[in-house]
Amino acid sequence: MKLRQVKPILICVDLQLGFLDEDSWGGNRNNKDAEIICAKIISTWRAHNEKIIHVRHSSKDKKSKLHPDTEGFKFNPLCAPINGETVLTKSVNSCFIGTELKKILDDMDCSTVVIIGLTTDHCISTTTRMAGNYGYNTYLISDATATFNKVGQNGEIFNSELIHNTALASLKDEFAKILSSKELFEMIKLELQTIKL
Repeated sequence: MKLRQVKPILICVDLQLGFLDEDSWGGNRNNKDAEIICAKIISTWRAHNEKIIHVRHSSKDKKSKLHPDTEGFKFNPLCAPINGETVLTKSVNSCFIGTELKKILDDMDCSTVVIIGLTTDHCISTTTRMAGNYGYNTYLISDATATFNKVGQNGEIFNSELIHNTALASLKDEFAKILSSKELFEMIKLELQTIKL
């Protein structure tokens, strides 16, 4: 399958300022360049006039860095939507629950989605699982997401890189094709070269 020929829609998940505060989420965030990589992917989509959907999280917890009354609720400027791009707001882990996401994708006859954003084991994982279960050809970009340390049921600390990699492993091939941003850009570049020929 040629990725660009199916006009994949880019879904940008929770690229908000609140995730820059590591201590609020367990600390030791892996892949601190995730937003920079996301910004490059977003720029590529815009350059090719492909559709982008931005989803942000609105926490009901007033203490959360993602509560709408906080600075953290705002989009990270690196990845902020521009005029004409769809913006959805959710209050749970899945971008499909409580939003018009599925209707929008289906109204656009979308068969393929590319998912980027935060965090790997929460909203990215849940959204990717649902996209796969709904039957979309789903691509998740491994270095365009990140997560934090997690505390286990017995109080043990699990390193963020381990959490990140095991979350990706749980999604791989069953729910999504996992690509690095380099692989994604190479795929698009090769397809463009093929089209020019």
